[in-house]
Parts: sequence; structure tokens; C-alpha cells
Amino acid sequence: MSESFTIQISSNLVSHLLDDGKKVKKKTRKPKPRIPREPPQTAHTKQLANDSNAKGPSSAGWPLDTPLYLPVPSQQTPKYPELDSIKSVLHESEKVVERLQKQEESLVQEVTQRAKELHEKEFKLPHRKPMPCSDQKDACLTCYKEHVKDPLKCAQVVKDFADCARRARQQLGINNN
Repeated sequence: MSESFTIQISSNLVSHLLDDGKKVKKKTRKPKPRIPREPPQTAHTKQLANDSNAKGPSSAGWPLDTPLYLPVPSQQTPKYPELDSIKSVLHESEKVVERLQKQEESLVQEVTQRAKELHEKEFKLPHRKPMPCSDQKDACLTCYKEHVKDPLKCAQVVKDFADCARRARQQLGINNN
């Protein structure tokens, strides 16, 4: 713990410490009582109010055609320009997010398609060449199954199969004695 450090004492701190005994009370605000506003009366409503009072107690002094005063939002001057700028930035950012989502979807489709292509190329079984003379072989087998007791009837089919096998060996370059 041989680390050294410095402490700076400002004049504000000293004056604050000196004035600590002389605390100044802050004035608290008293809430103002709210006075309900009455809508301004036009000449027409004053006339109706006077007429209703003159008619008698049945109308109880309330005008029959009291207009409703509703606040009308002013579209001309924005109340909070910062809010409008924030809304515009928010709207632009939503557009950017939508565009990025569409771009992401297209990239996902492209990557999926390329992955399928690579998988098919990598794991595809090699094309096997068809077995030569498979038709003649099948004909021999069926002939032997049909003529179990007399296999000599299949001699021609067997000869055709042997000829085909010899031709296939010659094409492959294998010579048999």
C-alpha cells in the first residue's frame, strides 16, 4: 500500500463546510387553488339565460341551447418540435428495419439454396454404370425357373447371355483365354 495520491480541496468546498452551521431554509411553493373556468357567454346564451329565468321555476335557470366548448387541436404550430423530429427519426428507423428484414430473408433463402446444392454435390452417390447383359441374365433366370425339369430348353438363352458377356469383356479390354 505504498501508493500515493493527492486530494484537491476547492474554495467552494471550504465555503460549504463553513456555511454548514448556517443552513438556509428553502422556500416551498404552495399549490395554487384551482378555480373552475366557465365558458365565455355569448349574447345569445345570456339572452337564453335571462329568458329562462323570466319563464319560471320549471326551467330552473338552465339554458336549453348551451353550446359545448371542446378544445380544437391546432395543426398549424407543433407544440413540441422535438417530439416531431423524434417521430420522424423513429419512422425512418422502422423503414430501415423493414428493409433489413427483407434483405435478411433473401440472404437466408440464398444460403439455404447454396447449402442444398453443396450437400447434393458432396453426398451424391456416383453414377453406376448399368450392368452389361442384365437383360440376358434375367432371361436366363426366368427360363430356368420355367423349365426346372428340362433346363436344356434354355440353351439358346444361355448362349445369347454368354455372347453378350464376351462382347462386354472385349469392350472393357479384358481378354479371356
